[in-house]
Amino acid sequence: MPFVIRHKRTNRIFSCMLTNIYDFEYYGVKSWDSREEAEADFASFLLLHGVEPASDWEPAEVDERLLKLFNVKLNNDPEKRVSLMDGKAVAMPAADDDGK
Repeated sequence: MPFVIRHKRTNRIFSCMLTNIYDFEYYGVKSWDSREEAEADFASFLLLHGVEPASDWEPAEVDERLLKLFNVKLNNDPEKRVSLMDGKAVAMPAADDDGK
C-alpha cells in the first residue's frame, strides 16, 4: 500500500506541485511505495518544499483507492487541501487551512 505525508494534529495530507511520468506538472499528493522509502525521504521532501518543522508530519499508509481520491478531490488546484477524516478524503479551500 502507498504511504503519504499526514500532519499529526490536523490530519491534512501534504500536497504540492509534482511531475508525472509524462513530464507534466500537476498539483497532487506525494506518495511512496513502502514505509521504508517514506520514512527515509519525507522530512527532506518537506524541507525542499519549505515546510518546517518536519516533526509535525508523519508517513501514513493509505490504500490505493484513497490515494487516487485525494488527487481527484484536489482537482489539480493549488488552492485546495485534503485531509483524512474518519477514513475519508475531505477537500477544503486553502483559506480554511491553518497554514501548517
